[in-house]
Amino acid sequence: MYYSNGNYEAFARPRKPAGVDDKSAWLVGAGLASMSAAAFMIRDGRMAGERITILERLRLPGGALDGIKEPKKGFVIRGGREMEDHFECLWDLFRSVPSIEIEDASVLDEFYWLNKDDPNYSLQRATVDRGQDAHTDGLFGLTEKAQKDIVKIFLATREEMEGKRIDEVFGPDFLASNFWLYWRTMFAFEEWHSALEMKLYLHRFVHHIGGLPDFSALKFTKYNQYESLVLPLYRWLLDQGVTFRFSTEVTDIDFEITPAPDGPGRKQATRIHWVADGEPGGVDLGEDDLVLATIGSLTENSDNGDHHTPARLDTGPAPAWDLWRRIAAKDPSFGHPDVFGGDIPRTKWESATVTTLDPRIPGYIQKICKRDPFSGKVVTGGIVTAKDSSWLLSWTVNRQPHFKQQPADQIVVWVYSLFVDTPGDYVKKPMQECTGEEITREWLYHLGVPVDQIDELASSGAKTVPVMMPYVTSFFMPRHAGDRPDVVPAGAVNFAFIGQFAETSRDCIFTTEYSVRTGMEAAYRLLDIERGVPEVFGSTYDVRTLLKATSRLRDGEEVDLPGPKFLRERLMRRLDGTQIGELLTDFGLIPELGGTARRERADDAVE
Repeated sequence: MYYSNGNYEAFARPRKPAGVDDKSAWLVGAGLASMSAAAFMIRDGRMAGERITILERLRLPGGALDGIKEPKKGFVIRGGREMEDHFECLWDLFRSVPSIEIEDASVLDEFYWLNKDDPNYSLQRATVDRGQDAHTDGLFGLTEKAQKDIVKIFLATREEMEGKRIDEVFGPDFLASNFWLYWRTMFAFEEWHSALEMKLYLHRFVHHIGGLPDFSALKFTKYNQYESLVLPLYRWLLDQGVTFRFSTEVTDIDFEITPAPDGPGRKQATRIHWVADGEPGGVDLGEDDLVLATIGSLTENSDNGDHHTPARLDTGPAPAWDLWRRIAAKDPSFGHPDVFGGDIPRTKWESATVTTLDPRIPGYIQKICKRDPFSGKVVTGGIVTAKDSSWLLSWTVNRQPHFKQQPADQIVVWVYSLFVDTPGDYVKKPMQECTGEEITREWLYHLGVPVDQIDELASSGAKTVPVMMPYVTSFFMPRHAGDRPDVVPAGAVNFAFIGQFAETSRDCIFTTEYSVRTGMEAAYRLLDIERGVPEVFGSTYDVRTLLKATSRLRDGEEVDLPGPKFLRERLMRRLDGTQIGELLTDFGLIPELGGTARRERADDAVE
């Protein structure tokens, strides 16, 4: 397997790999990583769909990409997915998956047209004082010290960031900035999370720094992620003959490991053990029987409350994590799951899905987002953060209806908080102890609803389902090399690890792209597919992107060159009329001088 970019590789059709007709594939988990791997095996590896089986403990596919209407409770979305145009593997996949909305179109076509016609951006990113504009005004508010912190982390090696927390490498100035407010609430970072992952995010999305304050960098699906992404892919796989075995919990995988004195040796998966509908079973594996196992889970042991019942923090046995623990015990190269899943107080947070029933509530939403929530178009354009909320509460309204079954007079709202252990401002309880009704009260309070109407509207004007997720930020925990196993470990002949806890180069987790990338890499390596896997978008190596990001991080302020005035003036004269001088002037980092004037640039296809 190798990485590539450009149209030559993107549009090439690989030849059928040798021996593929003799192979079969067993995929553990029916999340996006597994389904993507199956799709790439079929499309690019020419494997017959009938030779692929997906094993799933739950009764439906999608993993963390959910969206469902629960009887008697209401609509539930545990989390949302923010996407962008340079999710290279994701769009490579969905260009081949037919839309179930538009005839003779792919899911990518449908998504592309939707976001062309209705581009995403926010009109109010943060509030204070119960729904008033926080006037962050698109500014990052980074002091010189905070800017130096970012540069230092950006230039550091991966090894220097391993095992470190964010608050160990960033100072108080940075942690008090608007940049950190935008960043942490958008990506769900806590101060104790991985400095290495923060660094990877900075590199991965440096081309979107300018779109961070107003979410103009983001793109969203028409409906929830299950109906817009999972369902079309699931139906396509069924049409190809793929077998899905639901209510089947994989409990262990056996390996034959032959050490070698001068290398990694040979590792072969030999049996999958499972329990299906309460009955133990399994399958023996030969060298041509491939296993692609999803390890870990961010939504494992999630618990749904309801409007009158808090969601429960489930710290009991976690099947996906226990499976990885059993696997990891068999070889050091299979990772260290407890680095990520062993500290629930540090990895939990809670979300809630609010469905409005009273027509008064959408009016308060519209007052903040400055758009009609019933328009069918972009509403909030991303999360709105109540900056002064003791829960650090954020909420968002995507295009409505968010569910195809959703009544036309209802709005579905997603709410989440980073500080679930802190008492609220109106409801004097931590979020994790609150019923759906109590969470609705706290949200309405920060929405600016008059205090004398909050309790009534929360009681009868909405239906809310809280969801507690013990492991939802587990992949952000500080880590070292080797804590996550390689997608295909050294010496492996017939197996791969996929999903958010498998290691792949340069990309960052908590994205749909990461899941698809690991699935694609696994399929390409195990079948020896001759086409290149798209590399992570290389904006971090583009001088235009770096200059633009530098300008935005300084809120447009020019760079104050050090040294005596006569030396600064001499340097500026030397830059006048040069390509470097033009670039620095175009991006507002130095003033216009002589014949060099700032130009509107049309060659920056980076945002």
